[in-house]
Amino acid sequence: MTETMPEVTPHPLDTMFTAHEVLSTTYPPVEFTIPGLIPEGLTLLVAAPKIGKSWFVLGLAAACVTGGYALGSIRVEQRPVLYLALEDGHRRLKSRLNKLGIYEPAPEYYKFCLVVDLGPSTVQMMIGEFLKEHGSQKPLIILDTLGRARGVHTGNDAYGKDYNDMARLKRCVDEYPGSSLIVVHHTNKRGGDEDFLGAISGTQGLAGAADSTLVIRRDRGQGQARLQVTSREVQEGEYAICFDNGQWFLVGATLEEAAAAAVQSEQVGALGDVQTRILEHFNKYPEPQSIAQVASALNEERDKVGTYIRRLHESNRLAKASRGRYAALPELPVLEVA
Repeated sequence: MTETMPEVTPHPLDTMFTAHEVLSTTYPPVEFTIPGLIPEGLTLLVAAPKIGKSWFVLGLAAACVTGGYALGSIRVEQRPVLYLALEDGHRRLKSRLNKLGIYEPAPEYYKFCLVVDLGPSTVQMMIGEFLKEHGSQKPLIILDTLGRARGVHTGNDAYGKDYNDMARLKRCVDEYPGSSLIVVHHTNKRGGDEDFLGAISGTQGLAGAADSTLVIRRDRGQGQARLQVTSREVQEGEYAICFDNGQWFLVGATLEEAAAAAVQSEQVGALGDVQTRILEHFNKYPEPQSIAQVASALNEERDKVGTYIRRLHESNRLAKASRGRYAALPELPVLEVA
């Protein structure tokens, strides 16, 4: 008779480790799919409907599969791509690839899934199989959109359900260092929260489980937009990007230039038309001028121009040269309005 060994229950403290162990261990650097923007792990990309988020991720996919430039400026390494395009068809994808300048057959490891209404378990299985095949090549996987690949939640604990949905997807790529998964999602109806994470449709459980979150904000009919980024691995920032004929580009040659363009765009947008024209006037004619001179040059009411000039002075955008006379700031760059 075979004697069975009693099952040993692990002690609750067996998984503990010390600060000394952490500090004395050399860890590999974080891998980036899109340098400075998208690190390994799970990234949540959020934007309002019809803003261009599918164009955004398709452009990233095309750059990665060819080893080209993401957003027109950021050089990326070539890697396999799986695009779970759950809202598109073959004809639309071909049209969009052609607009991105891709006409010839792409490498075989550029794979699409065009089946709509996949259940969560099927999505995870497909991602898992692709990673088994290409996990050592640091692949990029895109799920477009999250709503097509999750069940309908009812009852209480919406936060827990959102968090668990994302955590299950995150575990898929966490098993393969260097791999990344971009999950495309919609903003809520409010969309104007001061904290951009508040624009995410659903609870904060979605962003809480993600390694990085990107939010695209673009006014209808406008080409320029803001890309807002927060991450465990990337410095939080905001970048100016523009949408032109199906392609997204950084406004500038680098992320630093795009960040500066975002700040300038926000300042100009917050000023309003008359204040922007006043700054433009002082850019062209930086010598000291009276309120009456500026009002006459702009064909605006003197009192209104005086109010705006004083506000610009109080916000450190104009200098006061003498009593009743103002000038461009000599030591600071005045906003240059196109």
